Amino acid sequence: MRAFQVTKIGSSPHLLDVPGPVAGPGQVLVRIAACGLNFADLLMIEGKYQDTPAVPFTMGMEVCGTMIAQGPGVTAPVAGTRVAVVGGQGGLAETGVFPAAACIAVPEGMPDTVAAGFQVAYGTSHLALTRRARLKATETLVVPGAAGGVGLAAVEVGKALGARVIAVARGEEKLGIARAAGADHVIDAGADHKAEIRALGGADVVYDPVGGAAFTAALGACNREARVLVIGLASGEVQPVPANILLVKNTDVIGFYWGGLCCL
Repeated sequence: MRAFQVTKIGSSPHLLDVPGPVAGPGQVLVRIAACGLNFADLLMIEGKYQDTPAVPFTMGMEVCGTMIAQGPGVTAPVAGTRVAVVGGQGGLAETGVFPAAACIAVPEGMPDTVAAGFQVAYGTSHLALTRRARLKATETLVVPGAAGGVGLAAVEVGKALGARVIAVARGEEKLGIARAAGADHVIDAGADHKAEIRALGGADVVYDPVGGAAFTAALGACNREARVLVIGLASGEVQPVPANILLVKNTDVIGFYWGGLCCL
């Protein structure tokens, strides 16, 4: 079969012909229809992701496809079932083997492409906002990087939870995407984030997949007892956290890694 593999950390992946996988105990073989790509896939190429597999590995953390064979000890799902699964790797290939217990039956009306890109972004946003930040319907959620995968999901989930959402993104096109997803207010990332967020009443919860200057600006606009979620560092900058601001405003800075709460 064909697979898009990383054979050396730090080098470009290659489309290769490799032997097809066989389902082992507790696994299923899936004919892959679509693969969701995440920022973590790019980090894996450089060996910078916390769960980077040993080389060689096939890229693609999450997929949607049809289950075509069961490994020993597997009784469900049955062959022919359309499933979505987060396997951590193996998605950019014609077929892949994944844990049967991690497979989720896909609703009939959900396209393969939607199902493939749904789990990581929406799983991250939903659990981060509900379990870790305890977002309330009366609160204001600020989302830097709001037009990216997890950022846009956070805008939608925040609105579904009843919060007022302030989306931060760069450029009118991206701001329009965030607005269409339900953001109540949008702020261009080139502006003075802190002043504009404060002018809108400040942040009760910050969902930050960007890091760096975006984190610092949003933290400076937090209300008392705000919660700041560290989702990722897409800017490439690991920012210092000023403890004096946390102290004065009783602010929580909360790390969140969805992979640590699921079956990766």
